Amino acid sequence: MDNRTVTLNMLQLEGVDLAPQFVYPVFFILLVTYILIMITNTGLIILIAVERSLHQPMYLLFCNLSFNDIMGNTNILPRIMMDLFSTEKYIGYVECVTQAFCSHIFAAAAHVILMIMAFDRYVAICNPLRYSSIMTTSMVVKLSAGAWGSALLMVSIMLGLTIRLTRCRSFLMNMYCDNASLFKLSCQDVSVNNIFGLFYTALFISSSLLSIGITYFKIVTVCFTKKSKELNSKALQTCSTHLVLYMIMLWSGFLTIIFHRFQIYSGYRKLMSILFHVVPANLNPIIYALQTKELKSKVKKLFHSKSPSLITFE
Repeated sequence: MDNRTVTLNMLQLEGVDLAPQFVYPVFFILLVTYILIMITNTGLIILIAVERSLHQPMYLLFCNLSFNDIMGNTNILPRIMMDLFSTEKYIGYVECVTQAFCSHIFAAAAHVILMIMAFDRYVAICNPLRYSSIMTTSMVVKLSAGAWGSALLMVSIMLGLTIRLTRCRSFLMNMYCDNASLFKLSCQDVSVNNIFGLFYTALFISSSLLSIGITYFKIVTVCFTKKSKELNSKALQTCSTHLVLYMIMLWSGFLTIIFHRFQIYSGYRKLMSILFHVVPANLNPIIYALQTKELKSKVKKLFHSKSPSLITFE
């Protein structure tokens, strides 16, 4: 295989710089984290699917979020764990583009799904009598299709602009593939890629910030106006968790973008990239699902039926 073939078909990832004594502990932590993500999110989807009483708009939106978390983490974590034991971390160009595609779909879909969930909470709290007529199953399906469709369209355009470029480098300055790392491999003018990348980032971040901000402002206004303890408690329980996880996702994403511009902080960038994927994916099933009374009772019932001895100790 000559150098040109290697350059065209194989790329080298930057990887994670670890001392030999830390390789196995880090691998174990990532493995346990990935297993927990798979068990909790898959379990949540199966539980909602089999329990007819949970076939409600809010729980169907949970399924979208859990599926996205499974996809996003399966896209990068197994590869990162495998690369921990490799001195030279090579990846095929097609595989790299596929990984970048899934990574950006994960980020874009997460923003839109959280926007839809904020709207769902707004209708439930501010218009409870109209909730069943507004948030029908058909409406949830349409909103979900819109979330995935918009993410697919924007990411396809962004990566389409990147794969048209000819490459003169083969070293990616990242531990997994993304659009910015890919177009930096080209020696051509990448102004269009930079402009569209900024537009793409600004579109999803600003739209989610604006819509979620307006939604929560209206919810707070209604709570102050009605002065109902029950309403305030419901709003605090359902909205505070949504807002905390949104802020975690938003700031880890912000820091990842910022550190991409400053290669001297590559270690922090890698950490933020992993946290952006694993933290929300681990917390979503716990915070969203287990703070919802109906779902919490179903989970308790499931564990009690599997382990009768648990009832004895309560």
